Amino acid sequence: MVLASFIGFMLLFLLIGFASVLVRSRSQADYLLAGSGVAPSLTGLSAVATNNSGFMFIGVIGYTYATGLPAFTMMVGWILGDWMASTLVARRIRETAEKRDSLTFPELLANWNGTEFKVLKTVAAVIAVVLLGVYAAAQFKAGGKALHALFDWDTRTGAIIGAVMVLFYGFSGGLRASIWTDAAQSVVMIVAMTVMLWTAVYMVGGWEAAWTGLHGVSDHFFRFFSEASLALGWQGPVLFLVGWTFAGAAVIGQPHVMVRFMAVANPRSVRRARCYYYAWFITFYTLAVGVGMMARLLMDQGVVDPSLVMNAGKLDAELALPVMAQELLPDVATGLVLAGLFAATISTVDSLILSCSACLSRDLMPSRWHGYGTARVITLLVVVASLGIALFANENVFDLVLFAWGILGASFGSLLVVYALGGRPGEPVAVSMVVAATVVAVGWRLAGLNATMSEVFPAMVAAWLVFAMGHLTGSGERRPLEGSQGQ
Repeated sequence: MVLASFIGFMLLFLLIGFASVLVRSRSQADYLLAGSGVAPSLTGLSAVATNNSGFMFIGVIGYTYATGLPAFTMMVGWILGDWMASTLVARRIRETAEKRDSLTFPELLANWNGTEFKVLKTVAAVIAVVLLGVYAAAQFKAGGKALHALFDWDTRTGAIIGAVMVLFYGFSGGLRASIWTDAAQSVVMIVAMTVMLWTAVYMVGGWEAAWTGLHGVSDHFFRFFSEASLALGWQGPVLFLVGWTFAGAAVIGQPHVMVRFMAVANPRSVRRARCYYYAWFITFYTLAVGVGMMARLLMDQGVVDPSLVMNAGKLDAELALPVMAQELLPDVATGLVLAGLFAATISTVDSLILSCSACLSRDLMPSRWHGYGTARVITLLVVVASLGIALFANENVFDLVLFAWGILGASFGSLLVVYALGGRPGEPVAVSMVVAATVVAVGWRLAGLNATMSEVFPAMVAAWLVFAMGHLTGSGERRPLEGSQGQ
């Protein structure tokens, strides 16, 4: 019955995606940007479903299970940073995309001030292709983990199922299919998380019993900052909160999220789209943290066997949600939760695949190959490549997502902030900013410093220092091309 319920929801998503074929036009602009005519409600729900991926269902719940309330503090910083950065650039992105006739994120960065920065477009496209591919692989892995926990299938099976689904409706309907299914999946995701939290609280005897029990989990579980942060004195909590605020601000550097705002019907609709986005975001993140904390309580009390979240003799907190669903819910509801989890991964991975294929088919290929057919073929190749990474990479979902998220956000977001504030860096400076942010972000994570502060902050600061140096030496300014008007 669980399997039948799950398959039913998956078929519904496929049908919604296929329905987009009825209104498509066979053009690259329609395939990559849905003709820039998407309603604000669909834009907001699609953007937030894309943002809140398998990372939210698997990674955040697992992180909350392991640490407790620091996950809530992370949420506050993340959403605050997201809101501040989006307020600065979201509408400008929509206006500039229309003014410069840009269909992809690298193209938007290269043409922002009426310039044609070909080297910048190429560098940005290469970074985007590599990291979006890794990011997509992480989502496939999240789906695989869910099916393994519930059906004891090989983790590769879930990854393959997700890849096939994305290929079918993404190949046929492009961004419009992705947006339509995202909106439907966002509803299933929030209903599934609500059902899971309510059931978990009910199993321990209600809200009062849950509150009392959570305080008894451990000495540090109900503190707002982790032991590692508190060990650094007052600087630790500050670094933790500032780091996650910048991690949230990194949303403006995510091509697969911001392309939704490029596709909204008109610039005036961006504000309404963001209202839908944040209403859903705050609600869902709160529910996810609640479920993660309840998972820990249920397993500590023996209501759910904690050995079920062990993998090869080690704790795998990312299995907490699927294990809870299987142990506590009736079959139909378990299918709903699994569908919600799978929807979270698919709603992100289809967006990642399409953004990656857009960069390959439009930014890295000769203009004579630009077209609807090329974009579809590249989509197929990207799905296959990302699936290959998912099948053989051994990093967990949380780490893979944060790795890709941080680098994309720092390298592209830092440049967008400069653009939005009126800066006009020349191409050498713009490219240097992107490269500097990428190098610092990678180095910071490889050095293990991300345990104290997200790599987004130091990477963005490095990029802004590059711009400041270029500005002071007079090598950073670039006027628009003749006949163009700057932002």
